[in-house]
Amino acid sequence: MKPAEFQVNRLAGNPSGWETAGVCVFLALAVLAVFGQTARFGFVNYDDVAYVYENPRLAGGLSLDGIAWAFTHAECFLYHPLTMISLRLDYQLHGLHAGGYHLTNVLLHTASAILLFLLLRQMTGALWRSAFVAAVFAIHPLRVESVAWVTERKDVLATFFFLLTVAAYVRYVRNPYSPARYLPVAVFFALGLLCKPVAVTLPFVLLLLDGWPLRRFALGTPARAAPPAERQPADWGTARRLILEKIPLMAMAGVMCVVTCLVVRKVVFISAPISLPARMGNAWISCVVYLRQMVWPTGLAVFYPFPEKGAPFWEISLAILLLAVITAGVLAYWRTRPWLWVGWFWYLGMLVPVIGIVGAGDFAHADRNTCLPQIGLYILLTWAVADGSAGWKHRRLVLGGLMIAVVGALIICARIQTSYWRDSESLWNRALDCNSDNGVARINLGNAYYAKGDWEAAGAQYRKALEIKPDDAEARNDLGVVLVVKGEPEAAIAQFRKALEIQPHYAEARLHLGNTLFAKGDQEEAIAQFRRALEIQPDFAEARLNLGNALLTKGAREEAIEQYRFAVKIKPDFAEALSNLGAALFMQGQTREALDAWQKSLEIKPGQLAVQSQLAWLLATAPDASLRNGAKAVTLAAQASQWSGGGNPAILRTLAAAYAEEGNYGQAAATARRALELAVQQKQDALAAALQNEIKLYQANTPLRDAPR
Repeated sequence: MKPAEFQVNRLAGNPSGWETAGVCVFLALAVLAVFGQTARFGFVNYDDVAYVYENPRLAGGLSLDGIAWAFTHAECFLYHPLTMISLRLDYQLHGLHAGGYHLTNVLLHTASAILLFLLLRQMTGALWRSAFVAAVFAIHPLRVESVAWVTERKDVLATFFFLLTVAAYVRYVRNPYSPARYLPVAVFFALGLLCKPVAVTLPFVLLLLDGWPLRRFALGTPARAAPPAERQPADWGTARRLILEKIPLMAMAGVMCVVTCLVVRKVVFISAPISLPARMGNAWISCVVYLRQMVWPTGLAVFYPFPEKGAPFWEISLAILLLAVITAGVLAYWRTRPWLWVGWFWYLGMLVPVIGIVGAGDFAHADRNTCLPQIGLYILLTWAVADGSAGWKHRRLVLGGLMIAVVGALIICARIQTSYWRDSESLWNRALDCNSDNGVARINLGNAYYAKGDWEAAGAQYRKALEIKPDDAEARNDLGVVLVVKGEPEAAIAQFRKALEIQPHYAEARLHLGNTLFAKGDQEEAIAQFRRALEIQPDFAEARLNLGNALLTKGAREEAIEQYRFAVKIKPDFAEALSNLGAALFMQGQTREALDAWQKSLEIKPGQLAVQSQLAWLLATAPDASLRNGAKAVTLAAQASQWSGGGNPAILRTLAAAYAEEGNYGQAAATARRALELAVQQKQDALAAALQNEIKLYQANTPLRDAPR
């Protein structure tokens, strides 16, 4: 029997199968108690927009083309193809019903909690310590952001594959240097990296586990863990072999680091990027903040603003001093209590890729970043308390009561924290309760009000965001949008221009500026703004649509059609682009193509009054008999007339033509006469003249053919 195999089997012990199953059931129920409520939640307006409900790449569901796209493109500023594939699968199953996406997150997190428990029990043989670590991991309030936020699918997926990798590694340790056993380790690690690059430090964690609890490298056996005969001096030759063993995994991690850095370099900042010294100072403080949040999880919010002028030097110095003291303390017991340094360096090591030294965000820290790192701290504290309480009277009763109290308190706190994620308004109000000087929260709360149609409340939030940070380009852009809706185009244009002075590469602000200029009649500058937006962001479907509209107004139909087609290629479910494409094709005499475009538009977005009327007209009057369909034309036109209240003479004209195509000439003439009365009342002279001629056709039992629309 190999030494490594002996170590793992001996440590695993033989706890009751019923106890193990009971812990697994409890973990599942605890996760459900905290996160089950998310099945009733919707999406939030923070990245869920880009990831799910306005993601054109998701609309096709799970397909070979979608899978190929996921592996060959970075989406949402990250290369995480498996995450996007999982979201495509959810779209295939649930469409845009948010509860299905939330349920997937909950199930993945449940599986991870159970897997963590089984892993620790197998490696250490300590049933209740392992159960407590897994329970705290499962229901700590810091997990809420990872589980309750659909966008953080990447986090729960990466965590699951991280733990699967460790499980495969434990199996490999029983027969080391076996390629067949090593392959699953590499495969699961690769899958985790393809979910989120947070797992790049896993080779380092495996080296820590080699020291304890796997004891593949004898740094000195703890006094209570083995008899003196089994204690061994450090074997540096074995250490070198263990490091060489991890080189393939390190190479994979290195490739992912390079890919991530290349993707992050392409991120266009709406606000000025934060300097490296400021990020490094914030990183030290964040390590301490996460410690505080672990033991006292209050004031948790979805976004923590980065200090405007960076953290003060004294805070950075105190943070470094505290971390140094803790590090010295755990190293003092490196031989006798290895779980101390394993847990501590697990925490620090896994924080490295998410601590913000290299990053594109403007947040100081994030709850989601604690998901994997804090497992090390849970192990450290649990084993330290259990070891330190040896010899206590009523030890099992005291520790059992403490475990129940801690887990119960965490469940209550986590349930409350989860409830804030029920909708965007609740989420951002909570963030402002924690910090009223949170410009990002102000902007997103304003967006939530805007989505409800409360322009005044939205504008008030954007103005408060600008009080906090006057050079916030996003707040100025959003305020401009509100001003447009309120009928103040000049004030809106001023806001858009200020936003572009702050950030010239802000494609959305250029789109809104172009729209406002176009509405004022300044077509040339509007077109210039649309083209500039597309230089910045070529796959900006809305900019393509609006450029096409402007070109169509100028009479450049071919170029307009090209832009509409490009917009639909980018965003296949873009109903408005298909509608306008149909109109442009109809003007060009491409009636069959126009019919196809309008039908697709209505399939995606039923109830478009203008599109229904246009399609009905084509079906009633097309010169090509193979395109005409009188019955369908009557259905569409009658429905459009009903929705318009029956007072639209142009739609009634279409309904009359549809009746004539169906052969109901009496009804056609009566409907046309009603349309004529309305056209005269509304002083639509050209329409009235056309209707007079068409009434004569219907009276002569003649259908309308190829008349101008």
